[in-house]
Amino acid sequence: MKITKVMAVAVGIAALAACNKKSPEANQASNIEANAENQAENVTAAGENEASNIMNSAENKASAVKNEAGNEAAAIKNAGENKAEAVKNAADNKTEKKTK
Repeated sequence: MKITKVMAVAVGIAALAACNKKSPEANQASNIEANAENQAENVTAAGENEASNIMNSAENKASAVKNEAGNEAAAIKNAGENKAEAVKNAADNKTEKKTK
């Protein structure tokens, strides 16, 4: 994209030079204006890219936190189920011993 802009500016400058209907001062002013516009566009694009990167990073961090919480919740649930099963098995074993 930068190459395209540079080429466009170069073509514009070449066209102005070939035309030579304007004074050198007018050509210089046009060139300065074109360069300023290109620089402004580059700054805007860089800002938009940075904002996009920040948003993507925040979304990734939020997803990571959500996944970590889900994994921790699943581990707690599994541990509780295992303990409950152990209590049931212990109760069943006591009942079997008493009935024998």
